[in-house]
Amino acid sequence: MDGVKKRLSESVQLRLSVALSLAILLVALIASGFAFVSAFEEAHEQQDDTLRQVAILFDRQHMTLQYPQGTTIDGDDEESRLIIQHLGDGIDPSGLTDEVIPLPFPANLAEGLSTVEVAGEAFRVLVRTTANGERIAVAQESDARDNDARESAWRSLLPFLMLFPVLLLVVGDLVRKLFRPIASLSAEIDQRAEQELHPIHEQHLPTEIRPFVVAINRLLARVARSMDNQRRFVADAAHELRSPMTALSLQAERLAATHMSSQTRERLLPLSRGIERGRQLIDQLLSLAAAQSEAARDQSVVSVHEIYRQVLEDLLPLAECKQLDIGVESTQDVHLTFNRMDLFTLVKNLVDNAIRYTPAGGRVDLSVASAPGAVKLLIQDSGPGIPLEEQARVFDPFYRGLGTDEAGSGLGLSIVKAITERTGARVQLSFTDTAQQRGLSVTVWLDSTRT
Repeated sequence: MDGVKKRLSESVQLRLSVALSLAILLVALIASGFAFVSAFEEAHEQQDDTLRQVAILFDRQHMTLQYPQGTTIDGDDEESRLIIQHLGDGIDPSGLTDEVIPLPFPANLAEGLSTVEVAGEAFRVLVRTTANGERIAVAQESDARDNDARESAWRSLLPFLMLFPVLLLVVGDLVRKLFRPIASLSAEIDQRAEQELHPIHEQHLPTEIRPFVVAINRLLARVARSMDNQRRFVADAAHELRSPMTALSLQAERLAATHMSSQTRERLLPLSRGIERGRQLIDQLLSLAAAQSEAARDQSVVSVHEIYRQVLEDLLPLAECKQLDIGVESTQDVHLTFNRMDLFTLVKNLVDNAIRYTPAGGRVDLSVASAPGAVKLLIQDSGPGIPLEEQARVFDPFYRGLGTDEAGSGLGLSIVKAITERTGARVQLSFTDTAQQRGLSVTVWLDSTRT
């Protein structure tokens, strides 16, 4: 019961359906009661009118009466039969029950309709004086009349009983259809990515929902401005830090070129590495801010193999230091319409990530293939891979997996995610060796309908 109350308090649709159903039930009960009483009274009026018509027929055709003496006629129903007798013939009745005619009706019954009890049975009696001056009584058992009237009244309720469940189903369906725009709106908002902060279209929404949607659009605008200010702050801060970090790097290189003791050089090495990591972090922050920017970018036809070649030229020294076998496996090139810098940044971050986390003497393979409606980029390495429980979190900024000794900023995959979300691409992580669950395989699906 508490669950039902909770659902009623939380669901406007359920409350509206229940309220309408109860209102329909109440109206149906009142209408059914009124219809039952009306049909019951109308049936009695028709039965009274039948008694009048029989009396008029008897008078008009000057019929004579002959009471049956124990004879049985086929089709005669004692409960529903009509009885016609002279009113005075019942003064000395031949029996004490209602089975023997004439019945002992009082001789002083008034003209018209009345209800008389005879031998424990109630009769509806019409008394009429004929043209010959005789007083006749036309009677019928009240119980039979009531049964017929009740059956007629129940039959009049059949349409209500049949239409009531149909009406409830129709009301439920109408309520669901009325709330369908809200469900569609919630599904549309739920399918949006984090960066999709454009306003919700409100033209085809009901008037009652429109103020709520307008408020959401205003909130989205405020969130978009806040995120834009945050990106601008990160980009400005990284840009401002770039010059002093470059100067520090140059000073460290000059200091390393001077004559110094081995102990001093040993202490200088961690400083140089820290400065280099700081430079890489600043570059990654600038790349992340650029990737998240909503500014329009020029599109051009780009060769994937050319992008691969440029990335390998930039990262080959890092791969050679670890003696990695790195190269492009696919022989067939693929062209697509894309922003060159976006594609270069995406591929470079994936390859840089593969090189850093692949042990010395390992392997990094790049390939490209065409699929129906898409271009598939594939970067595979022979490193430890990413556990399944961490694959969703590695795209978060600055996230580093546990047990990772490799130096890095933790922004590479965040930049990849930002580019794929903005361009409508899709990235998927898996294992290079699924049996051993080792090695990272990154698949990027790019839309080829723009080629």
